[in-house]
Amino acid sequence: MAHVVTRLCQENKDTACVAVCPVDCFYVAKSPTEDLPDRLYISVSECIDCGACIEACPWQAIYADSDVPAQFADDTPLNARCDTERDLFDKAVNEPKSPPSPEEVAANKTKWGL
Repeated sequence: MAHVVTRLCQENKDTACVAVCPVDCFYVAKSPTEDLPDRLYISVSECIDCGACIEACPWQAIYADSDVPAQFADDTPLNARCDTERDLFDKAVNEPKSPPSPEEVAANKTKWGL
């Protein structure tokens, strides 16, 4: 099993998860597009299912692949693209930010239908 970054990361990219990942399995699109948005992606082939990223994500955007909410089902194959189309991605780098407020997290979830 691997983990999936959902669209809750989109427009709110925070790399706190990158800082705790023991295998550096996070990626970003080199040139974000509508079908490859500016957000984080997890390599399915590199993720060791440790779960550290779930707790570290201030936007609550990461789920175990078996727990991805139905409305985010398209995010699972989107994450897999960093394995199948590696030339479109760069390794993510930790860039510390101030965490969002609980109200910002709740508003983001509502925005995406969660």
